[in-house]
Amino acid sequence: MIEATSCGGVVIFRGKILLLYKNYRNKYEGWVLPKGTVEAGEDYKQTALREVLEESGSRASIVKYIGKSEYSFNVPEDTVEKEVHWYLMMADSYYSKPQREEFFVDSGFYKYHEAYHLLKFANEKQILERAYREYLELKKSNLWGSRRYDAGR
Repeated sequence: MIEATSCGGVVIFRGKILLLYKNYRNKYEGWVLPKGTVEAGEDYKQTALREVLEESGSRASIVKYIGKSEYSFNVPEDTVEKEVHWYLMMADSYYSKPQREEFFVDSGFYKYHEAYHLLKFANEKQILERAYREYLELKKSNLWGSRRYDAGR
């Protein structure tokens, strides 16, 4: 078994959520949240911010930690057990530019119900639900964008 750790973000700007469309040799196609592998010397927050910027071109800041998802998949030589740590993030604009080198061919900000139905994986839908509830709570309390919230882990 191979263990892998990634970090990513549910990035929101003006109530809309950032998604990326991946197309890898027509084998893997679908809308996903930005995430990627932790590199040597990075903490989880640094990884999440770097991956969001690299994969989408979006400049974001972390609002709070929202949890982790776990799943496994098979590669020819073994089974990979993956853990992904997720952060609620705030973008500074609607700008996004998909990272072609990682096979992202489209990106954009979508309304919650659109994003939910576009997402390919159930575990990312669950993270989106949790993150969006947090976003609505912060917004209701006039804390979204104020920097008075707890930035979490």
